[in-house]
Amino acid sequence: MRRLRVQGWRWRLLILWIGGGLLAALAVADWDFAVIVKNAENRYGNLGPARKRILDWEELIKSSTSLNEADKLNEVNRFFNRTIRFVDDIQLWRENDYWATPVEMLIKGAGDCEDYSIAKYFTLRRLGIPSEKLRITYVKALNYNQAHMVLTYYASPSAEPLVLDNLINDIRPASQRKDLLPVYAFNAEGLYLAGSNTRKSDTKKLSRWQDILKKMRAEGFAIGEG
Repeated sequence: MRRLRVQGWRWRLLILWIGGGLLAALAVADWDFAVIVKNAENRYGNLGPARKRILDWEELIKSSTSLNEADKLNEVNRFFNRTIRFVDDIQLWRENDYWATPVEMLIKGAGDCEDYSIAKYFTLRRLGIPSEKLRITYVKALNYNQAHMVLTYYASPSAEPLVLDNLINDIRPASQRKDLLPVYAFNAEGLYLAGSNTRKSDTKKLSRWQDILKKMRAEGFAIGEG
């Protein structure tokens, strides 16, 4: 009888393990890339090389699902820094400040700092990292004397943030990025001043962020409030 009970527990553990894998797969399946690609083709026509970039993004998500958070950060940061070339908004979109969705950026194969940060944010959110650990952070790039945007990751509320940046490929702690001066940050929870964990405002008041959410939903993404 004892042996049967042990075997019974083994079966239960196996079922739980398989079930957990299925749940993880179903979570990723919420983004239906067949629909996303079709919507993009309906809007832009033949996607050419951009189609592969979008499908490579899908593969990145699938292959990174079971990684730990540190490895997810590295894989996502590496993918976008390698796949996307930097081009200013005025040259790419004929606008001074345009926030592109990840699909828009992948179709162009180019983007600027906020586009990298937004794409990394949503990809990591899709991979299960809570929004409270991620902040899209507006900084001043001191070496260039201009505004810049990066994605920061907090392992815990009191932890020193790690910086995911298109300017360099290494993910470094904020204390090692003396070239960046934080100004403010935001995520799905709200808007924060530099160095503060206290929410100062709601992102519903951040019109460009709301535009991103609206455009991504129209593209076929289930993203909630980010």
